[in-house]
Amino acid sequence: MREEIERFLLNLEVQRNYSAHTVRAYRGDLEAFAAFYEEKKLPFPEGMDRFLVRDYLSFLNEQGVARNSLLRKISSVRSFAEWLLSHRMISQDPFDLVMLPKKDRKLPRFLTEGEVGKLQDANAPDLVEERDEEYRFPERDFAIFELLYSSGLRRSEIAGLNIGDVDFYSGMVRVFGKGRKERLVPAGDRALQCIKDYLATRPLPHGAGEPLFLNCHNTRMSGNGIALVLQKMARRARFVRRVNPHSLRHSFATHLLDNGCDLKSVQEMLGHKNLQTTEIYTHVSLEKLKEVYERAHPGAAGDEEDKPV
Repeated sequence: MREEIERFLLNLEVQRNYSAHTVRAYRGDLEAFAAFYEEKKLPFPEGMDRFLVRDYLSFLNEQGVARNSLLRKISSVRSFAEWLLSHRMISQDPFDLVMLPKKDRKLPRFLTEGEVGKLQDANAPDLVEERDEEYRFPERDFAIFELLYSSGLRRSEIAGLNIGDVDFYSGMVRVFGKGRKERLVPAGDRALQCIKDYLATRPLPHGAGEPLFLNCHNTRMSGNGIALVLQKMARRARFVRRVNPHSLRHSFATHLLDNGCDLKSVQEMLGHKNLQTTEIYTHVSLEKLKEVYERAHPGAAGDEEDKPV
């Protein structure tokens, strides 16, 4: 089985253009599954059937694996099983007739427009009096923040941008998302100006193929580096709550819907494959609408003295 797993992972990387991070996640999930399979002492591939899948589900449950993590692990195994089917190594789908638990749908955490403004005010480069060790590159950090909020990009997408991916004339950014799928996302005038201001502070060449955001070693920033920038910005604004690239992505989508943008457009900008993934932001907006209604409408909640006794 181990040899087939390696071939499957190579297929993900080479043929399907999965990112190194995604391939590592698949590897971890499938290595854990292979260890379970080997402990059962089953022949391969004959032992790949629905009874094994059910046993593995039970095993993960007994281990106390959280539901969404369990579903991710099972999804990896399912993709591997589909690959085995496509290569005729097994004749039946081992996931047929297997009931899988539903995914927990947690409401995304996002910032209010006021909180976004507070972050902007506390971290504007022209207000930074001294460049201490924690805030050495204010123009870069502010440009990262503005682009995250303006375009709703993932941290890996921000890290992967080259200078040539930003079209200052059209106001669009070329992004390579999951599976290296390309999309164009609009960027606001403020974000574009912040990128220009940042590039003006950079001593290195500004060729189209150069990484857009550089770390202190003048090499491409990583996704973790992007997240660290936002943590520092949140501390500077004296935020108690956690701020990360994904919370800005959630804020981008929620604020667009709150201000009248249609769901299909938000889906395209976020790079979601399925509209269902984007629909969770509709629920967030409806929750906000209900909150505003109950706070503002005089008939939303009756006075205590009006209630029947």
